[in-house]
Amino acid sequence: MLERIHLEILTAIKTYGTLTKAADSLHLSQSALSHSIKKLEGQVGTNIWKKDGRNLRLTAAGERIQAFANRVLPQFVHTELLLSQIAKGEMGALRIGMECHPCYQWLLRVIQPYLQQWPNIDMDVKQEFQFGALGALLSYEIDVLITPDPLFKPKIEYIPVFNYEHRLVVATSHPLAQQDFVSPEQLSDEVLFSYPVEPLRLDIFSQFLNPAKCSVKKHKLIETTEIMLQMVAAGRGVCALPGWLVDEYAKSMPIKSLRLGKQGISKQIYIGIRKDEQHIDYLTDFIAQAKQTK
Repeated sequence: MLERIHLEILTAIKTYGTLTKAADSLHLSQSALSHSIKKLEGQVGTNIWKKDGRNLRLTAAGERIQAFANRVLPQFVHTELLLSQIAKGEMGALRIGMECHPCYQWLLRVIQPYLQQWPNIDMDVKQEFQFGALGALLSYEIDVLITPDPLFKPKIEYIPVFNYEHRLVVATSHPLAQQDFVSPEQLSDEVLFSYPVEPLRLDIFSQFLNPAKCSVKKHKLIETTEIMLQMVAAGRGVCALPGWLVDEYAKSMPIKSLRLGKQGISKQIYIGIRKDEQHIDYLTDFIAQAKQTK
């Protein structure tokens, strides 16, 4: 009854609003689109769309089908891509979404031996996700999600990769550098650098400053880790980063990391995959390689 072409037609109508533009986008005639939907309407016994001036508007039934299309059509595309790769003798593709800005250096150490082990696997890393890559994983835009802040969903499996401590970073000449840990109140006169992420999703705010009802003098956004740490080393402000990353840069830069509070902030990096792909060998090997890489 309900076929893929129906899903594609309603998605095109939702996107373009008119029969003409929808037909052009699907490379079909307007009559073919109309006939297909009329046949479906006869089968389900209700209207799928209505005319609204020159445009078409989906009915409640049409909206329900189109919402279903949003979930199903990406899976068609994903499966067809995999089948095409198999037909060409390729093993598959691994598209990685990053919600962890400072994890890129770690990921490079994971990728190098992995690509040697799987020479027929294509790989792409998408770093445009500040937060919100879970939707891309659910819609099959990416195959793997790397995140320190998993949002647990029934269809997603999160595998913990490694633990780390989130720490404050200061210049070695900074007065706070003499301490082992810092209190929230001590940051009230500091300029805080961070990645361009909303404050509520930053651990230094959500787990350290906000619970103590404290803030910083100024919050500035910087996109790259290297520039952020150069600013800190120059005494322009402070930032908060994973301790393992700071230790690497501290070998060549005058910076030091401090514990955020007496207890510190413990975190984990997770790899998220779709549950129906848990047994794909090149995915499981990527996770195994990630667990071995510190």
